[in-house]
Amino acid sequence: MGDPRLLQIAWLARIALALLFIWHGLVPKILWLSPDELAMIQAHGLPAPEWIARIAGLAEVTLGLLLLWRRQRWPLLLAGALLIGLLLDVALFSPHLLIQAFNPVSTNLAALALCWVAWRAQTP
Repeated sequence: MGDPRLLQIAWLARIALALLFIWHGLVPKILWLSPDELAMIQAHGLPAPEWIARIAGLAEVTLGLLLLWRRQRWPLLLAGALLIGLLLDVALFSPHLLIQAFNPVSTNLAALALCWVAWRAQTP
């Protein structure tokens, strides 16, 4: 059994990260489809951007729940990899979003920090 304080830190980081993924999956993709979300998908030239947005939203909500329900560390690795990949995707296909308020740089770097904190706090 690990240090209870580190386990609390790990769970707090996981909860914050899970809420971030659940929010970003539900609000701008499923409940109220954001024009920016649609524009990012359309920049790839993919068909049915509304459906892709909703599927991506469902995947984000699922990852958020995995972060809460799984004690394993692999959801943290998956979250980190997705955050890096999505940040690179925005930089390549929608770079104008990088200078907006609450942009992917600040959001993804903060979320990556939460991944690292949870990972380190759970390290035996």
